[in-house]
Amino acid sequence: MANSSRTTGHTGAGAAVVDRASGRTSGRASGFAPNGVQITSATRTDVGLKRAVNEDSVLAKWPVFLVADGMGGHDAGDRASAAVIAEFRALVGRELQVADVADALDRAHSAVQAIAATAARGAGSTLTGVVQIEHEGQPHWLVLNIGDSRVYRLLGSEFEQLTTDHSLVQEMLDSGTLAPENVHTFGYRNVITRAIGSGGSSDNPADFWLHPVVNGERLLVCSDGLSNELGGNGIGVGLGLGYRAKQTANLLLRRALENGGRDNVSLIVVDVLGGGAEPVLETYGSLDIIGEPASVLGAASNSFASEANCA
Repeated sequence: MANSSRTTGHTGAGAAVVDRASGRTSGRASGFAPNGVQITSATRTDVGLKRAVNEDSVLAKWPVFLVADGMGGHDAGDRASAAVIAEFRALVGRELQVADVADALDRAHSAVQAIAATAARGAGSTLTGVVQIEHEGQPHWLVLNIGDSRVYRLLGSEFEQLTTDHSLVQEMLDSGTLAPENVHTFGYRNVITRAIGSGGSSDNPADFWLHPVVNGERLLVCSDGLSNELGGNGIGVGLGLGYRAKQTANLLLRRALENGGRDNVSLIVVDVLGGGAEPVLETYGSLDIIGEPASVLGAASNSFASEANCA
């Protein structure tokens, strides 16, 4: 991929609106990062239709875009996810290296362990997202994940899930003991195998991937409250309709709630507008959903388009 030129600029300030009664938070940001990458983002988090408390926490300020999904019930889950995000707030507005992210993750483990020690049901949290860092003089996304929240990427017609779930379902899929068509009826689909606060970083390590920042790419960071309701196919269609980040975030949240809203729903849509590497696309044409039947796309596209007209 081509190297990008670097310019100076300003960091887009995020504007968040919180509705305490509904458990909803929305926000958006746009602008040039100090390294010249131009990004726009939109954030949504909602308590859903079945839960009394929103146990998700979200951070979407350059260069950190993260979603944490807390566990531990009404008395601890929301505090656990908030504690995780709090440890990463110190990274906002800074040019970062991998070590900065690893140190914040270690602090997050300790913070959640302290909460778990005082909670009757213990406490833990997932964490997933992307952090923009400098690698070999060029901007890259450091993708990180622990638990079953997810990061997806759309570039042109190429759609992929960048993270791998730490869950019983994923382990059984990998071993061939659970068929993909049986996932939605599997009784232990919410069991995760790694979490922040369950032991230390060495016992529950996060997975990391490094990707160049690429012009035109769209990233989605989300909790399982979104991915469980829409699936990879629905998410890919929603991201690929061509709407702006804010409209897309509104649309995905609305569809998750219409599909049941059984869990808290949190998501961040991040669009790279410029300042990254130029894309090298290997496939063109209709959206290629990795591992999903392409025949489903027609009906799903029509349904999403109808919803977007109301967004």
